[in-house]
Amino acid sequence: MFHAFHGLYEEEQKNGNNFVVTVDIEVDTKGIISDLQQTVDYVEVFQLIQKRMLQATPLLETLAQEMSQGILQLDNKIAAVSITIKKLSPPIENFVGEVGVTFQSVR
Repeated sequence: MFHAFHGLYEEEQKNGNNFVVTVDIEVDTKGIISDLQQTVDYVEVFQLIQKRMLQATPLLETLAQEMSQGILQLDNKIAAVSITIKKLSPPIENFVGEVGVTFQSVR
């Protein structure tokens, strides 16, 4: 979970909100994966997401697209990325729940 300042509204930009980011990565590799060199280093993926979450962005769609493209660039073994970003307490009157977007990129 991240606390960040994404959103269009002044309240979101000032107070921030809590977000959950979920990433699914399709790895294109041959044979049985037995060491890190054959797959994706998820620490690098997390660091990219963590750094990008610090940059306030008005639209979650933009954020998801940019993260997805950045993850694809980390490693040629990444064939596809699906990223979901959920805002846990959106400032919508009389709304209880979360909102979010999912974006997919394919190499």
